[in-house]
Amino acid sequence: MSESNIVLPTLTSGQVMILWLVLVSALVALAYGVVLIRVVLAADPGPKSMTDVSDAIELGAMAYLGRQVKTMIWFVGAIFIALFFMYRHVYSGLYLPLGISIAFLMGVAASYGAGYVGMWLAVKGNVRSANAALTSFKDAMELAFKAGGVSGMFTVGLGLLGATIIFLVFRENAMKVLVGFGFGGSLAALFMRVGGGIYTKAADVGGDLVGKIEQDLPEDDPRNPATIADNVGDNVGDCAGMAADVFESYEVTLVAAIILAAYALQESDFIAAYGQYAGAFAVKLIMFALILRGVGVFSSIIGIMAVRVPAGKMLDPMRPINIGYMTSAVASVIGFFVVNYLYLDDPRTGATDWRFACCASLGIILAVVTLWLTNYFTHPDKGPVTETAMAARTGPATLILSGMAEGLESSVWALLVIAAAIIGAMAIFHESLALQFYGIALTGLGLLTTTGFILAMDTYGPITDNAHGIFEMGGIHQEEASKTLSWMDAIGNTTKALTKGLAIATAVLAAVSLFRSFIDEAHLGAIGVQINMPTVFVGLMIGGAVPFLFSSFAIKAVSRAAYQIVFEVRRQLRMHPGIMEGKELPD
Repeated sequence: MSESNIVLPTLTSGQVMILWLVLVSALVALAYGVVLIRVVLAADPGPKSMTDVSDAIELGAMAYLGRQVKTMIWFVGAIFIALFFMYRHVYSGLYLPLGISIAFLMGVAASYGAGYVGMWLAVKGNVRSANAALTSFKDAMELAFKAGGVSGMFTVGLGLLGATIIFLVFRENAMKVLVGFGFGGSLAALFMRVGGGIYTKAADVGGDLVGKIEQDLPEDDPRNPATIADNVGDNVGDCAGMAADVFESYEVTLVAAIILAAYALQESDFIAAYGQYAGAFAVKLIMFALILRGVGVFSSIIGIMAVRVPAGKMLDPMRPINIGYMTSAVASVIGFFVVNYLYLDDPRTGATDWRFACCASLGIILAVVTLWLTNYFTHPDKGPVTETAMAARTGPATLILSGMAEGLESSVWALLVIAAAIIGAMAIFHESLALQFYGIALTGLGLLTTTGFILAMDTYGPITDNAHGIFEMGGIHQEEASKTLSWMDAIGNTTKALTKGLAIATAVLAAVSLFRSFIDEAHLGAIGVQINMPTVFVGLMIGGAVPFLFSSFAIKAVSRAAYQIVFEVRRQLRMHPGIMEGKELPD
């Protein structure tokens, strides 16, 4: 039986009511995002010397996104048409093919919109955070995090809004249309994450090679022509790009859980276990996934509100962020068990089946452990970073070797944690293969329940990076404020690394959980995936080589773009000697 032939049982009035409540939670996320926007914009942006720099960063960031839209639109249009005609051969009539194509556009728009709004507020919040540092560490820290929270709340709100609307419109066929929505988010994420990532690394590498190495200029020196480009890159790569990337993970895990819950209707072990209740229970599993997303809205809001800095002293910025995240995580776990108790009982016995809340909580545990690992390997005060810094005393070769060694080691521990989470989900549902794969998807759902807070942490990084740069380029001389922004900027690198780790972990969980569906669709179930078959072995080799090849392309793109940056900066400094003397502004 093909996945395309699965039709869910008719939704009850109670289940439709749940969908409306989930829709309301999506609107709450967007409303809280608007509240944060008003709070950030109400803050004083500071003197003209700083706002001029901020305006230049905003101009460059918006120019990049505009160029990206003009490039993307042709691919999006072509795929929209292709999806319609492809699915015309799968489903009769126009209803579902057109719905999938429109859902694809919705996914692209939601992913891009979340990235755009988050980045727009980030370039507004950077100068305000820099100005707040002149007053107190507390004001600067809290303002930067609130500005980052906008990206998180719009990502959660738009993602949940789109998925819920599709369910309300297509009801029993929603799982088929949701594939288009997830695909649209993935396509936008590919453009924005990879494109923005290449931009930011090219500007950073090119600017530093000439500025720091050749001209001995400090970081964010206004005489370096690439300084603005470097700050623009932080926004297009780590704000807009990462928001789109996490949006894709957020939607794909939801789509995976829904597809696997629906797919259970054709799994013999699931049908044997639940008998006449199998259809109704599968729909309950789908509703449970959507409800967990709604729980995440409120737990993320609670976490953002919990990030509070004591007045009158400077402390490790990671401490209030950790407190906020743990608050959000605990609220999520409580929400899981409350929903499980109220909604998800075993239809055979009537007793509450706590395994589903436990499996979602496993995702929270994975996120917390990932937070600890990332903090350990990237925090300026921890062993790996201090050891790498010490290695710089003996030259660049040892510095590179030490940094690479720490990075490789950190990836091993992260991989083991992800593997443990997958094994844990399978152990919880040991009696049913169908529920095992649903459990893995549920673990991914749990991990990204706090998406609103996770993206607030991520966007906090480039905001503080920009704030520090604006402060330096604006010519403001206040030692205490400079220390505040430097400390916040350093921790921003840790929070950005954390978000990347969580996004990768979620992608692995989603891919593993969906592999079951792929095996059946490709008709490999009867023979198994046998490595001794030449075609399978070749496929495995190609699949293993793709990440290395893709990385090669991306690094080459950075190298080539940085090459142009180097020559442009050299040209300006050679032809305009007044730049180095501070008498002439660079282009």
